[in-house]
Order: sequence, then C-alpha cells, then structure tokens
Amino acid sequence: MRGLLRGKSLFLFDLDGVFYKGKENRTRIGGTRAVEALRKSGRRLYILTNNSTDSAETVHSRLVEFGIPVRLDEVLTSGLLTAEYLHQKHGRVSYFLVGEKGLEDEMRKFGHRRTSGEGADCVVVGLDRKITYEKLDHAARLARNGARIIATHRSRLYMYKTGPAIATGPLVKAIEYASSKRATVIGKPSPLMFNIALQRAGCPKAEAVMIGDQVETDIAGASRAGIDAILVTSGVDHEAKGFKLTAKLPDVDEIVSLL
Repeated sequence: MRGLLRGKSLFLFDLDGVFYKGKENRTRIGGTRAVEALRKSGRRLYILTNNSTDSAETVHSRLVEFGIPVRLDEVLTSGLLTAEYLHQKHGRVSYFLVGEKGLEDEMRKFGHRRTSGEGADCVVVGLDRKITYEKLDHAARLARNGARIIATHRSRLYMYKTGPAIATGPLVKAIEYASSKRATVIGKPSPLMFNIALQRAGCPKAEAVMIGDQVETDIAGASRAGIDAILVTSGVDHEAKGFKLTAKLPDVDEIVSLL
C-alpha cells in the first residue's frame, strides 16, 4: 500500500470524527503524524469541516492545543465559507440566524447584519443546540415572505462524545418543508466547499484526496466533486457501500503508511 498516495498533492481533512470527536468534551483521535508527514513531503492540506458552531480561529486554536500543526488559513469551516459566499454574491446582507455564536462571528467579519425582525434578506442555518419551535417557525415565515435560505450544510449527524447526534440537516429540511423553498447549501456534500479548496490550492481534482468519516458528506461530496476519498472508521461510518474508496483506514494517522 505504500506509495498509494504518491500522486496526491492536496489533502482535504474532515474534522469531527477524524481529528477528534465530541463538541463539549472533545476526545483527540489523531492527526499530528499525518500533518507532519505531509509537511515534510511538501504536500498541501485544508481542513474542510461542516462545523458551524465554532469560528475558524476557535477551530485552529483547538487543533494547536491538540498538537496538530495546522495553519489558520488552512481551516475552512462551513460558517466561514457561508459568510464569504454571501458577501461575494450579495454584498452585505441582513439575516435571521438559526445557529450559534461561531456562525454569528463569521457573519460579522464580512459585515453582515443580524436581525430578528421582518425583511431579512436571508435565513442562515447552522447547528443550533438551543433550537425552539418559535425560532424554526419564524425562520420559515421569513423564508415564505422572500428571504433566501442559506444552509451551512445539510448533514444528518455529527460525532458527539456518546455517538452520532442530530446535526444541521434536519433543521434545514424543516424550514424548507414549511416554506416550500430550497436552501442554497455551502458545506459538504455540496461540491462548492471542495471546489473552493481546489481553487485556493490551485490544484487539479486528480491530485486531491478527501479524508473523512461520514459517507453522505465526506465520501459522497468528494465523489460529486470528482475527488478521490479515504474513509476513516474512527467516526460515524464504517462502510461506504456504493462508493469507490482509495482506502479505508482505522484512523487518520494511518495515511502516513500510504505516502
């Protein structure tokens, strides 16, 4: 198997279930050996995470604390890319938030204005662990009255400390169903997040590989974007039926054996 990834110059890593698991009390899985080996061999990398509850700065600080030598500009969260996408497409917007502080922080960086009243340009949806019926109902009403629905991602699950837990996707679907509108989705499995990483790295698809733990986001998203994928079984999924994998590994540091 050694040399299997010799032709790959860009490595895209998921975060939860790959480097660590859990949101409140995180448990480290690995990553130091993998990142150090990529640095030594001159390869490039990005973290592609659907995490919208933390800012890119928070994610970066956490990785550094875990001893994983990733740079801030290599951390691409769904929250950061959502705020950036809106700014590029529509300039500064007013928005109603279904989400947490990390997403609001990213929106603020790009000059977007949070509002709770009518007339919001967008309903921005991320993971919201304090969601209420009232908030969902208000979001759907704003969407019916003309607000765009912008979803950080539509994953069903994320890897909590006790196992898989409900993620952003069910919230997005509730608002879509109640408003009869479709959301624009930024994060995995949308090809948009993958294409942004390829463009920033100046890398062709054939030289990139995605390493993740969820089939319907990481593996399916990479497949849609025309990128090879490796499944690590340290997180949500242990099989990837229906998808061709470059490899299946027990943890992220095992990619060192394939370089």
